[in-house]
Amino acid sequence: MSQITLRVLDGADRGQVFESLAAPITIGREEGNSVQLNDERISRFHIKIQEDQEKLVLTDLESTNGTRVNGEDTQLRILRFGDVISVGRSVLLYGTRDQITGRLEGLRNGGLSSTSELKAGELVDHADSSSFNFELRLGAMEDLQGTLHIPLPPELPDQLGTGQAAQLSELLEYLHLRARQLVQSAIVEEDEKRVTISLDQWQDLLDLQSQLAEYLRLIGDPGPHP
Repeated sequence: MSQITLRVLDGADRGQVFESLAAPITIGREEGNSVQLNDERISRFHIKIQEDQEKLVLTDLESTNGTRVNGEDTQLRILRFGDVISVGRSVLLYGTRDQITGRLEGLRNGGLSSTSELKAGELVDHADSSSFNFELRLGAMEDLQGTLHIPLPPELPDQLGTGQAAQLSELLEYLHLRARQLVQSAIVEEDEKRVTISLDQWQDLLDLQSQLAEYLRLIGDPGPHP
């Protein structure tokens, strides 16, 4: 069973450390949560963190003010050591010093595989926590996040049924064809080191981004939508 460590970087509970928490846990402002925070902008039960197939998954519990991970709004997210979770006015850091330092070193030394770094609670043997005090200064948080939050290609989900695999393949093919069309229609000006697209193409790109946003919302919140 995974052991979860969360440190409060900002907010009314700044400086508190919640460690050795067994998944699943909930975070909110009301008694009964595994992590209770003194923050009026946090919902009574704001987020849940649970383990699924050796990954730690954060789910927003339809909170009023939403949840952000590494600055991005999210409803459903796989957590990695060093992720910064923002709920209300509170900011939490996921992982022990050894775990975050190990992931940081692994990324700098050529990158951990997405499988090894996502295993909840896993420690990296060569982690040197003595360097972490230098790395984790709030003033240098953007630099640290820039290293930790390199967008590595995610793995495909395991154990898909035949129909689900066909749906996923169809979705990826649709996105691939639209992206290919945009790439092929762009005008490359090598001398100017510039790539130009028309206004119609730009609108098509915005439409594609909008479609992706809708897919993310539907995946994170599969209930009925207007």
